[in-house]
Amino acid sequence: MTAPTKPPHSIPADTDAVSDPLLGEQSPSGATDKTLAGKTSGTHLHSPVIDWFEDNARDLPWRRPEAGAWGVMVSEFMLQQTPVNRVLPVYEQWLARWPRPADLAKEAPGEAVRAWGRLGYPRRALRLHGAAVAITERHGGDVPSDHAQLLALPGIGEYTAAAVASFAYGQRHAVLDTNVRRVFARAVTGVQYPPNATTAAERRLARALLPEDERTAARWAAASMELGALVCTAKNETCHRCPIAAQCAWRLAGKPEHDGPPRRGQTYAGTDRQVRGKLLAVLRDAHAPVSQAVLDRVWHEPVQRARALDGLVADGLVEPLPGGLYRLPLT
Repeated sequence: MTAPTKPPHSIPADTDAVSDPLLGEQSPSGATDKTLAGKTSGTHLHSPVIDWFEDNARDLPWRRPEAGAWGVMVSEFMLQQTPVNRVLPVYEQWLARWPRPADLAKEAPGEAVRAWGRLGYPRRALRLHGAAVAITERHGGDVPSDHAQLLALPGIGEYTAAAVASFAYGQRHAVLDTNVRRVFARAVTGVQYPPNATTAAERRLARALLPEDERTAARWAAASMELGALVCTAKNETCHRCPIAAQCAWRLAGKPEHDGPPRRGQTYAGTDRQVRGKLLAVLRDAHAPVSQAVLDRVWHEPVQRARALDGLVADGLVEPLPGGLYRLPLT
């Protein structure tokens, strides 16, 4: 979701030499990974997509040199399941308040939850706070560049570790978010949508598609992600703007309709997520503990309200106090 700032992106001569001992197993589309890799490992995908990115990439604050690795990491936490336009104001406020991991680590975790605002999925705020504490304690306050060290930080999974290593440090990693998976599913495997959950076959294909040159690979990761975000979107894709439309397996096959498992839709109204959000909103706006009676006013259904509050306490997002009081966590 982020990107390094414009390194050279010449494609080395050996880019289309792919070696992965796992290739050759069956992919979800029925074609073998080896066949797919053979079709897609050359510069006929890398160069057009990277050139398109150079001309069309959005100017986002986490893509600027001054963002640094911490700015990239913050953006990656915030952008998970959240659109860019909602992230931008919160990101700017966050970095102004906590320009380094150590600045955030000094604060109570509840302050991270408060500053997270209405981005949703607030456990991400606690995880980012935990990562900041670990970076301060283990790495002297500097976001590590080593992929294994990134992966060892609390709240950091394979995607975020690869994204930070690639976008902040220009390393060669397969960075598979929803946008990239959709681009690969269409352009390479010829299906409209990727599986609901990332598969081993997708990871092998993503590794096979990586340019050998490290800096070019980092650029490819950012460019393919942006292509999925702006052009090869989930709905209303704009193929006439796509730099690889002529090579896209899905388009060449006539854009067959998705015939896999039903796509999971996200609902919000009336769910526990909505109730949790309303409860947290009251606690974020309060600078003193809040009584049970005040929280009871946010939702009419008492069983669901109690379940949502219990879930917030269990997740460490809310701290219960004696006397039926609640606050954002201090420890």
